[in-house]
Amino acid sequence: MSAQKSSSTAAVEPERARYRADLLTLNAKPLWERTMVMGPGNDAVPAIWHYRDMRPQLLRAAELVTTEEAERRVLMLENPGLPGSTYILTSVYSGLQIILPGEIARAHRHSTNAMRFILEGGGAYSSVEGERVMMNPGDFVLTPYWTWHDHGHVGSEPVIWLDALDNPVAKFFGAMFRENYAGETQPVTRAPNEAETRYGAHLLPVEMKSGSRSSPLMLYPYDRTRETLLKLSRLGPVDPAQGVKLRYANPASGGYPFPTIAVFIQWLPAGFAGAAYRATDGTVMCCVEGQGSIAFGDRVFQFEKGDVWCCPPWITYRISAASEAIVFSYSDRAAQEALGFWREETLKGNQG
Repeated sequence: MSAQKSSSTAAVEPERARYRADLLTLNAKPLWERTMVMGPGNDAVPAIWHYRDMRPQLLRAAELVTTEEAERRVLMLENPGLPGSTYILTSVYSGLQIILPGEIARAHRHSTNAMRFILEGGGAYSSVEGERVMMNPGDFVLTPYWTWHDHGHVGSEPVIWLDALDNPVAKFFGAMFRENYAGETQPVTRAPNEAETRYGAHLLPVEMKSGSRSSPLMLYPYDRTRETLLKLSRLGPVDPAQGVKLRYANPASGGYPFPTIAVFIQWLPAGFAGAAYRATDGTVMCCVEGQGSIAFGDRVFQFEKGDVWCCPPWITYRISAASEAIVFSYSDRAAQEALGFWREETLKGNQG
């Protein structure tokens, strides 16, 4: 910079300062002075919650807090990079919930989509819009937006599941609503497993005209999912980054179970060492079977059954399996694809 130009800039700087101050009074700022650079990713960081650490705290919560006090005993999984948000990622909320024998979780509904993945125990049920289904480990259970739902437990052991909701999306749009049911529970008005009978056999009622963009199924049972996954693992192919990965599908449309949340399950062979991969969707993963590790650069998390971890958008990771492993996951990919944002990249060589 020439001396003349430097002197000219110095002379005008006080006027620029006054200009910035004037703009602030109008709630405006000059674009050319912004410090935020356009690019992928956000403030969320990779993090893991080990089941061996979280389970004792859930049992402790069951001793210290009644369902009347808490309504639902849930430990929220908050990303270390998003302090105070209560969110595991900027697009999804996740929590671990426990229910004891004889308890109920009161009926309510909300404008956000919810799902649960059962980690431990039997004898608990979920009721949605008058239909009740029993829940077992590995089951993926849906609660579509604005549907009445409650939970109960008629078994003999604690039941623990992983909750997920698209609360951050609704919060972003200012469209979060919630309403309590008139009673503690809703009446059962539909036959047991009616949704499975109507929609779960690759057949649909001729007259079906669903106004919902969510799956009509309430339950995707793990025994059927696991059988399909293992059969396909023998047929191949095995993706170099993801192993054998399937998505849970809406039988009415072939799309995702929710308009905002995509849900997946994948199989990793023993000794699998995944290629470096990244995508724009924020993903939450949970180990269903086996052991392995996930590496974010030099940071490596070891995982085993019940562990939950998150992969923030556009952060490269490599997933490996010490033994044959099955991993359940969900992300905001459904919303991103609908809006045209989603992209992925499998990196080669030493990239990532």
